[in-house]
Amino acid sequence: MTSDPALGLDRFNALPPEEAADLLLEICASPAWASAVLGGRPFAARADLFEASDAALDLLSESDLAEAMAAHPPIGRPKEGDPVSAREQRGAASASEEIKAELLDLNLRYQDRFGHVFLICATGLGAEQLRDALRERLENTPERELQIVRRELGRINHIRLTRLAGPDTSARSDTLARPDGADRPKDPGSGTADRAPERPEKPEEAEATAEADKPKDGGE
Repeated sequence: MTSDPALGLDRFNALPPEEAADLLLEICASPAWASAVLGGRPFAARADLFEASDAALDLLSESDLAEAMAAHPPIGRPKEGDPVSAREQRGAASASEEIKAELLDLNLRYQDRFGHVFLICATGLGAEQLRDALRERLENTPERELQIVRRELGRINHIRLTRLAGPDTSARSDTLARPDGADRPKDPGSGTADRAPERPEKPEEAEATAEADKPKDGGE
């Protein structure tokens, strides 16, 4: 994402489709996601925008997710000249050289194992927490990791959509977001106020998570 627009929901609703689509693609680089969200306009409240984002995300195929992930830089290496990427990863920017080297090594190992960038909603997380999350998620199966990637992308989308839509003046609460899982760092620190709001976990997601977390014969 190369810009940080604060447009407001009413102005976003009124934009020509091409301009609105361009803004959405800066938030999430999946054309399928952007098209689905665009089709939900006009939005009466920010919560409606979040709901449309989550519904679109749930329908993305693996190739759609790959398109979205390809636009995210590795943790510890935000895109040069991209203030949004730099802000989202500021916790890693102040890391010691030792931790930066660990992050680089873990990122490479993760990409070798799963074939895509390590995706996490890094807002509010310190370098040590990001490192620990990388270590933990390297132990996941590809199927479990895909579930987590989808959830983390939803969190990132919510934060970026909040900046796009600006303050919500409607009476509706925007408490729609991805559930927090046990794989998340336990102490996100002082940056939690900038995190996306959470939404209850769907029954099918809970069942998939419980099944994925059962110990397997022989161990791993």
